[in-house]
Amino acid sequence: MFSGIVEGTGVVKAIEKEKENVHFTIYWQHAGELKVDQSLSHNGVCLTVVAVNREALTYRVTAILETLIKSNLGLLQPGDKVNLERSMMMNGRLDGHIVQGHVDQTATCTRVEEADGSWYYTFEYAFVKEKARQGYMTVEKGSVTVNGVSLTVVNSQDHTFQVAIIPYTWEVTNFHTFRPGSVVNLEFDIIGKYLSKLLRYQ
Repeated sequence: MFSGIVEGTGVVKAIEKEKENVHFTIYWQHAGELKVDQSLSHNGVCLTVVAVNREALTYRVTAILETLIKSNLGLLQPGDKVNLERSMMMNGRLDGHIVQGHVDQTATCTRVEEADGSWYYTFEYAFVKEKARQGYMTVEKGSVTVNGVSLTVVNSQDHTFQVAIIPYTWEVTNFHTFRPGSVVNLEFDIIGKYLSKLLRYQ
């Protein structure tokens, strides 16, 4: 489980395909602190560390076909930045919101607007009414995870929404690489999904 407070970005160093799976080797300044079998969020996708090279400050994770289809990990190329977050400790404050690391679908950035020191990003995603009834949607001032970053929704529409990004988040995450056409991962609020399902049984 994660909070959506990204610790920093890693850089994809190598990509190796093995049948339907893809192995990613990633450089991260904190890689030496990682352990094999540890969970780590990559652009909001929870992956398990399978190898660590402490001298090179790299580690390896594997994504299965379903993950590659549902997320933007299949689009990664060597040199790309990925948002990273280690799993949260349950003995402290929850600074973001409850994030599972299970991406629901992808969205496309359609607009980037600079707003006197911050940025507004507009994203568009496939809206399916039945999925929306199950909580796969955004609500005004609600929480959404974009590439692993916990954010507050503004201007929520059926298939689009906006988020405001402050300079710190812009610098620390890979938001500064987004352009119109960039594909990002979305995870909708798990509490909203539970509430939507409970309402169906009333």
